[in-house]
Amino acid sequence: MESQASEVKQIATQLLAAMLANPHIYATVSDEGAKGQQEQELIIIAIEMAEHLIAKVDNKK
Repeated sequence: MESQASEVKQIATQLLAAMLANPHIYATVSDEGAKGQQEQELIIIAIEMAEHLIAKVDNKK
């Protein structure tokens, strides 16, 4: 289970980095930095996407 949590964190980090690098999704950094509402929403979305991708892969095995 810890392996899966680590995998989710790694994929979420990669997804978040890609989203932050895309100016069409994330044009400006808020004044609150990483603790701002927009940043927190992106982090949550990245985690959900990572979990969904892992679930899809697990279901195909």
